[in-house]
Amino acid sequence: MAGCQPRGGYVLVIAEKPKAASKIAEALGAGRARKCSMYSVPYWVLYWEGRLTVVAPAAGHLYGLYTEERGFPVFTYKWVPLDVAEGAKHVRRFLALLAALSKRASVYVNACDYDIEGSVIGYLIIRFLGDVKRAYRAKFSALTPTDIRRAFRRLEPLDWPMIEAGLARHELDWLWGINVSRALMDSVKLVTGRRVVLSAGRVQSPTLVEAARREARRRLHVPLPRFHVRVRLSAAGVRLDVLAASVERRAEAERIASLIERRGYARVASVRARRERLNPPPAFNLSDLQMEAARLYGYSPAFTQEVAEQLYLDSLISYPRTNSQKLPPTIDFASILRGLSGHPRFAALVSRLLRETGGVLRPVQGPKDDPAHPAIHPTGVLPQRRLNRAEERIYELIVRRFLAAFAKPAVLEKTSATIDLGVARVTISEVAVVEEGWLHYYPYSRPSGSIPRLRQGQMLRVENVRIETVYTEPPEAYTKAKLVKWMEKVGIGTEATRARIVETLFDRGYLRLSQGRVTVTDLGFAVAEVLEEYFPKLTSVSMTREFERLLEDIRAGRRGRKEVVEEAKRVLRTILEDFKRKAMRDAGVLLAKSLRLVPAERPCVICGRESIDGRFCRFHAEALAAVRKGFEEWRRRLGDISFEEYLGMLAKLPQSGLWVKDVALHLLGSTSGVQRGRR
Repeated sequence: MAGCQPRGGYVLVIAEKPKAASKIAEALGAGRARKCSMYSVPYWVLYWEGRLTVVAPAAGHLYGLYTEERGFPVFTYKWVPLDVAEGAKHVRRFLALLAALSKRASVYVNACDYDIEGSVIGYLIIRFLGDVKRAYRAKFSALTPTDIRRAFRRLEPLDWPMIEAGLARHELDWLWGINVSRALMDSVKLVTGRRVVLSAGRVQSPTLVEAARREARRRLHVPLPRFHVRVRLSAAGVRLDVLAASVERRAEAERIASLIERRGYARVASVRARRERLNPPPAFNLSDLQMEAARLYGYSPAFTQEVAEQLYLDSLISYPRTNSQKLPPTIDFASILRGLSGHPRFAALVSRLLRETGGVLRPVQGPKDDPAHPAIHPTGVLPQRRLNRAEERIYELIVRRFLAAFAKPAVLEKTSATIDLGVARVTISEVAVVEEGWLHYYPYSRPSGSIPRLRQGQMLRVENVRIETVYTEPPEAYTKAKLVKWMEKVGIGTEATRARIVETLFDRGYLRLSQGRVTVTDLGFAVAEVLEEYFPKLTSVSMTREFERLLEDIRAGRRGRKEVVEEAKRVLRTILEDFKRKAMRDAGVLLAKSLRLVPAERPCVICGRESIDGRFCRFHAEALAAVRKGFEEWRRRLGDISFEEYLGMLAKLPQSGLWVKDVALHLLGSTSGVQRGRR
């Protein structure tokens, strides 16, 4: 057994976190690793294949970018310990341990998570405390003994393309963030003399702008009436309520309702049934898992990611920060199923799957891939502790989705019936599960809904006809999960960073949650407005996506880090110097007034923001224009309605946007406003 003070010449293995270090030591030491401690941080000493080995943890990132320059633009920076860069005092103990152990090591192994962040974390530790010329990379996708040992038998050189891409991402994010944030803060200070903490970011800012645009559209929504003609039909053993028509004008709805009523009956024109195979979904990538956990349990993407990372550290699942929907044949599926068969919740499912497949395990593959890791899958290792409720739920989702990927397609029967009402024809439908297939393993996607049994030519009596007034809904509000999905759709951020970026917008006070929906604060609107007005290029999705492409080029070895960073500096320098020269005071005034740091010269009569016309701020002026335009459409649809009646409806309807309601209530309290609207 090795002691806690090895003399030197050992292999120093650097893990990303203490729990990962413990798993690596356990796997390599085969239960004979000695647990030691220095500076209150654990490390392990063991022999791996006859070589003295020390396994020590980091605590995630231990280094960050820093500059001593003030003002903006700033383009000189260096990597320093995170306690210097950000005041993160907890890293000091880990750096002290790694510095002491690195002095006597002869070989270094980066065994941090195999992704861009893990590559950067391990590289920087070895660069500053060890020797990158004597360094290797361990690559594994699960913290199981088998995966870890396999990785350490196949150590590779440091993954320079990943390191370079990671360093470039940090540099770009830092350059964007510090320069635009300082530009915002210095603008406010120029006008008010006060220092207000504001922040912007390369991916954060376009995400904020998108959230503000969506929220503005919701707050400017003028609901328009529509008219649904609903008919209740009946026959022996059948009662049915159908939507006969949905029209914009009330007079048209009344005409249709009258014709249906006068006719008094309907006829089943056709009944058709067809069977359809529904293929199983692929195993989860992180984005799919986050969306499904949000749909089923209301979990935020960041929370789901945090839970999944804990399951990974417990060796229960593979590495979760992956974009892949593929399970390569190199994974030992049979071994994983054998492990899962020991779990009381999954034993029967595994047994059934093996019977159905005859032991031939060919998973369905999704289109998305990841060069570093496969789709998220269980490892077959069973929990060694009691999982909490969230961990149980996420673990079960992953296991069931994995099992479903091997199962047969489901067979559905889709039945549709067309009902002839004379003036209109309507089609109703249902989906029934004929053969469960993969739905037995993953029931969360089971279709639902049914219709009465109908036959072609069957006559149905019209019992009742009614007209319902419905109102158009505002654009759907973002949830945290849907905002992350938008980021993925437009190609900004990464599967590992998107959830964290959304949480940053909440931490900054730019966004908040209201009944599970994302809303934008006054501060968020103010910052988004300034970013759109004065930094449109820097906050555009297209530019952000272009730099994501360049970062991917670095990772693929098609481009160098210096080239990409210099291009970013060139773009930033031009925009920031132009801003400083021409627009800084104007931006400061806009921010200061939006943040109520200085009084408005001509306050909005509704909210007190600076008005653009002596009466209304930009938001309420847009709402007034929308209200006036909406009135003409309401009159076309409803016929004779007064402006006052219309305003009263807008003020009451839950579908009305917040700024629209503000304007409606203001005009209702102003006789002159009502008269102007009538004209």
